[in-house]
Amino acid sequence: MKRTGVGALRTIFAIAALICCALTIAAPRPALQPTVLVLGDSLSAEYGLPRDTGWVKLLSDRLASPIGGAGKYSVVNASISGETTSGGRTRLPALLTQHAPAIVIIELGANDGLRGLPIAAMRDNLLAMSSAGRAVGAHVLLIGMQIPPNYGREYTERFVSTFADVARSQKAALVPFLLEGFADQLDYFQADRIHPSERAQPRMLENVWRALRPLLALPVTRR
Repeated sequence: MKRTGVGALRTIFAIAALICCALTIAAPRPALQPTVLVLGDSLSAEYGLPRDTGWVKLLSDRLASPIGGAGKYSVVNASISGETTSGGRTRLPALLTQHAPAIVIIELGANDGLRGLPIAAMRDNLLAMSSAGRAVGAHVLLIGMQIPPNYGREYTERFVSTFADVARSQKAALVPFLLEGFADQLDYFQADRIHPSERAQPRMLENVWRALRPLLALPVTRR
């Protein structure tokens, strides 16, 4: 009687374990949270700012709120101070593989302009990054910049128009100018008069948000 009872219990436990295993295998995996990937330079990397006060962090906080999307999207900030479009182009493929973003925000070009690098090279890099984002099914948002007029009228005008030209050819969304509305107000900048202060970050977010919000409502595609 004792052996029979022990054997029956073992059989019951074995069957229960098999059922649990089957349920675990059959249970659907939760959907991965879509990612917004930000590829930028010091303007997005919180250069000279207190931690977690930059516009990218403010964007992450907004997307986590009921108004911004209630956590539908997560944000990965892959920005590096001093980055150029060439550097971003080099780093982007690995980032796309790692994060499989639904939206790619490209905020690069300012350092190309400040260094007087060839506009043609900058254009090629922006085109390549936009194309790479689209190739993996991501929506692309290009953020434009402006540079001081002392670089010469021709260079300055070609620099500014490049962002719109690339966005148009790639059917990407565009923020015409990240610093729109305060670029000529020194009290919105740090002591170097180049990098926006903490006070400017909410305004930068609003400039980005106007172009980003429609993309958040689009279907998420993955390739």
